[in-house]
Amino acid sequence: MARIKNVRIFDSDHTVLDAFRNSGLNLAIAIPNGLVKDISATPSKAMDWVNENVRPYYPATRIVAIIVGNEILGGQDTGLAEALFGAVVNIHDALRAMRLSGRIEVNTPHSEAVFGTSYPPSAGTFRPDLMPYLKPLLDFFSKTGAPFYVNAYPFLAYMSDPEHIDVNYALMKPNAGILDQKTNLHYDNMFEAQIDATYAALEAAGYSDMEVRVSETGWASAGDATEPGATLENARTYNFNLRKRLFLRKGTPYRPKRVVKAFIFALFNEDLKTGPGSERHFGLFKPDGSVSLDLGFKGLTSSSSSIKGWKILRYSATLLSSTFIFLALST
Repeated sequence: MARIKNVRIFDSDHTVLDAFRNSGLNLAIAIPNGLVKDISATPSKAMDWVNENVRPYYPATRIVAIIVGNEILGGQDTGLAEALFGAVVNIHDALRAMRLSGRIEVNTPHSEAVFGTSYPPSAGTFRPDLMPYLKPLLDFFSKTGAPFYVNAYPFLAYMSDPEHIDVNYALMKPNAGILDQKTNLHYDNMFEAQIDATYAALEAAGYSDMEVRVSETGWASAGDATEPGATLENARTYNFNLRKRLFLRKGTPYRPKRVVKAFIFALFNEDLKTGPGSERHFGLFKPDGSVSLDLGFKGLTSSSSSIKGWKILRYSATLLSSTFIFLALST
């Protein structure tokens, strides 16, 4: 109904995979962080996972990507970081054994924690201590033609320093912006600055041809008293401006010919999620299927079959690209 064509889920829930059969929608499924070490250590575990979560559904369910873990690098678990590359390779090899490696992408998303510097955008670099984990991944993605996935949240940046960051710059509203003195490029929004900082980091590491794709971005519509900017109006403004900007089919100041693609986090408010209040209010829709942010989408009808299907899709997120919407579902 919302004309969303691409959806990312953060697991491989079989009820969801069944629901997407013959829908014509592109679906990215995921391997949770808790499975990464076993899949990395044992190639047969990777084959078992693909046999269980891909083979029975593809191609009726149009699985286009397998996302291995989420924001692993830069975290506290060194063992998990060490296992990431092996898990990515083993899943790719399992797909290759089934002659699906050319049809289903394998990737992993990164948080802003992987950067040593990101301001100004031209100064973007990766943390030196993470390069032993990043370089094998980047070499591998260069060979497979996969993009670099980064979670870009102007909301989180603004929330961390509201006294020094202009909320209009974060929301893509009219503002003075910033000038990158090295490149002489002007940025009027933080979203594009974050993407170009990623391009600069890739270039500094020797991967200037790699595409950057935003695996998550969004803005919370409510939060705790200690979370500045988490309001319904700000969330609507950010997502509306993001959608409008992506539909222009243009690149960034530093990569003007690379059309920006981004997953919007998230499709639904996660009413049962723990943590700060904002964690439960990133959705475009509410858990009952009604509209949370008025961006022109219609809510779901209240028939029993529709409500059942809507609850199944609670765990997702959308991806907005230049001509279609990608949504990401999370648990």
